Amino acid sequence: MFDLLKAVVLGTIQGLTEFLPISSSAHLRIFPELFGWGDPGAAFTAVIQIGTELAVLIYFRHDIWRIGKAWVLSLFKPEWRGHLDSRMGWFIIIGSLPIVILGILLKDVIEKDFRNLWIIGTTLIVMGIVLGIADRFSRNDKKIANITLRDAVLMGLAQAMALIPGVSRSGATISMGRALGYEREAATRYAFLLAIPAVVGAGLFELKEIPGGSNAYGWGPTLVATIVSFVVGYAAIAWLLRYVSTKSYTPFVLYRVVLGSATLILVGAGVLNA
Repeated sequence: MFDLLKAVVLGTIQGLTEFLPISSSAHLRIFPELFGWGDPGAAFTAVIQIGTELAVLIYFRHDIWRIGKAWVLSLFKPEWRGHLDSRMGWFIIIGSLPIVILGILLKDVIEKDFRNLWIIGTTLIVMGIVLGIADRFSRNDKKIANITLRDAVLMGLAQAMALIPGVSRSGATISMGRALGYEREAATRYAFLLAIPAVVGAGLFELKEIPGGSNAYGWGPTLVATIVSFVVGYAAIAWLLRYVSTKSYTPFVLYRVVLGSATLILVGAGVLNA
């Protein structure tokens, strides 16, 4: 029963933090340690992210269907190859390659070394400052329709940095998008779409680790956490897209710096195990 309670808490944390630029993987590493639950493990983290990505698939179902349809048609009909949606399909595929390739090559490092709280606390602070600078000085004149292959590759490379917990998949992609001059809503929307192949793929890849992983909770709690993350994540998407249409990312920057600093202090004081 206690494992199910922990699963609800962790699923809620995942749902709340996956789409905000504050790193869900960092929260799923820090807070269980703070509660005395230990590290739930990279496999558990990856699998419950499927719940939040299911929320993306449903929330953006019309966009995804339109992009997928145009991309497939472009494979057989030349007149579709210059269409924005068909190009967007290619951009998402190409932009997903860096995180997929590096995720496979660095799997052992990601699951062990990168989950160190010294690293996580530092990346929360550093990437928070990067987000703040990119948001503050962005030209803010590009819409999602203006995306180019170069921009897609650069945002894909930025997303790959999120293999380090504390970076934030959405935060890194949004930071690059803002640095390239995209409006907040455009950068955020593209970050959500770009994450779909990588997150779903990582979750499915890690499914085999759940039954016997050293830090895994098992199938029951993992399923509960995934369902909770879906429900909470769906609400978080709607809220964030409304929020960024009129406001800056400054509150998230400040939160990252405070959480990162607190994490480093607590680890240094021996309250948290790195």
